[in-house]
Amino acid sequence: MPGRKFFFAISIILFLLFVYFSYLVAKETFVSFDFDTTVRFQDKIPRRFDLPFSFFSLLGMTEITGLVWLALFIFVLIKRYWLATLSMFTFWGALALEVFGKMFVFHPGPPFLFYRGVLKFEFPSSYAHTSYSYPSGHLTRTAFIISFLIVYIYLKTHWSIKMLIIPGLVLFLALMAVSRIYLGEHWTTDVLGGLLLGSSAGILTASLVPKSLSPD
Repeated sequence: MPGRKFFFAISIILFLLFVYFSYLVAKETFVSFDFDTTVRFQDKIPRRFDLPFSFFSLLGMTEITGLVWLALFIFVLIKRYWLATLSMFTFWGALALEVFGKMFVFHPGPPFLFYRGVLKFEFPSSYAHTSYSYPSGHLTRTAFIISFLIVYIYLKTHWSIKMLIIPGLVLFLALMAVSRIYLGEHWTTDVLGGLLLGSSAGILTASLVPKSLSPD
């Protein structure tokens, strides 16, 4: 069974892939792919999903994911997983890289004609705007949390719990990715970039949890 070292290596590989993928995005390698994918998503998914996806997308906002991060931080702190506690701050490091990308990686977001959000309610973080759209903050934050939970559950729990919970977490992350593309909030490359960045940090953090079930 893959262990902590395996997942640590995976986190490094994912981050290196993020760096390389960001380079390709900056070179406008995927412009046609982004446009075609958004058109396909919006053509195949009925408009009745506008409202459900709009509500679901709120779960990836900074205010919500920040509270979940705080709960996880308190959990690993109480457990006295000291390295993992320190590594939890890679969540905010990933968000700093996200903001950097949105300021300096030339990648304009989808035009308004693709927008399908229907909610009038907005969190305060919605009013913070950047020049470009790469990578997706929703996916960066959500991928960190979900990947941390998946690896933690995989390393720490019985197989029956793994089989019960991990598929649901994967589905949640997939739906968040689809919602951002379908709603016209982000291109597919924005979503993939956020997925790589957030997952690399989340997996790194979970890989630093001690092997034993008891606290150090």
